[in-house]
Amino acid sequence: MNWNKHLAPLALIGSTLILGGCFHDDDDDMMMDDMASYEVTVTNLTASQPFSPLAVVLHGVGYNAWQVGTAASVGLEQLAEGGDTTTFISEADASSAVKATGTGSGLILPGASDSVIIEAMDSDSLKLSLATMLVNTNDGFTGIDAEMVGSLAVQSSKTLSVMAYDAGTEGNTETAGTIPGPAGGGEGYNSSRDDRDSVGGHPGVVTSDDGLSTSALTQEHRFDNPVARITITRLQ
Repeated sequence: MNWNKHLAPLALIGSTLILGGCFHDDDDDMMMDDMASYEVTVTNLTASQPFSPLAVVLHGVGYNAWQVGTAASVGLEQLAEGGDTTTFISEADASSAVKATGTGSGLILPGASDSVIIEAMDSDSLKLSLATMLVNTNDGFTGIDAEMVGSLAVQSSKTLSVMAYDAGTEGNTETAGTIPGPAGGGEGYNSSRDDRDSVGGHPGVVTSDDGLSTSALTQEHRFDNPVARITITRLQ
């Protein structure tokens, strides 16, 4: 039997597969070149306010995580009162303007940092939003809304010092039953809204050391602005 005669078609098929693989790799490289990737690092600058896990959103025009002076979404309410990112991320994913979402690895203790890497198709109009709760508060949170990142060059970064916000969804009673953090161990999220119902700057905490006898907080839980440092680095 002439084995060369029978092996020749297999050799041809093998060559075709190799060439096909080369073309596929080129497509992958082209796709990678079209992607923008960012590392987002949040550092907790407070003395005794752990941050809840991060919720990070990469998006274009048409999405806002929150706006000062307007009512918080249910997702932001749940994050700011109980540290739960689930609905906040679901709301973002439902927006046609959102390109990608991500969450942090866990609590960010005072002085510590956590990072999230997030990517989407490259565009000069890309923006980044994130939120995290100050867990020893009623509905305090921090983060950024619609920060421009699309124009960042690869391997360049921007650093932001950010303030504390109040979701305006729960009165700042500071009682143990309404604070989910270690200072209170309370319920966290409650669907009823008993505050001004609009996002604004956080007024700070009073604490029992300053005369609020029903407060579960002490002077160590006070905070000044900025409460966090956010560094956004473009990796690709």
